[in-house]
Amino acid sequence: MTKITLTIDGMQCGMCEAHVNDAVRRAFSVKKVSSSHSKGETVILTKEDIGDDLLKKVIENTGYRVLSIKKEPYEKKSLFSRG
Repeated sequence: MTKITLTIDGMQCGMCEAHVNDAVRRAFSVKKVSSSHSKGETVILTKEDIGDDLLKKVIENTGYRVLSIKKEPYEKKSLFSRG
């Protein structure tokens, strides 16, 4: 799985977060998406990589601006995992 963290400009409230989350869910098959207007970021967990240009287009069509995109491998922390 991949964790994609987007830094987004323009989110001011919970409704802004919902707009971004809904746009991502409609456009892509994702495991989880959550946004925070106070942090100015959206975090997406997905099995398949999503192209940066496609992500930007979907987010910017909602009226917000993507400032950065960071991708990293994601492994769910198991209750019984060692480490």
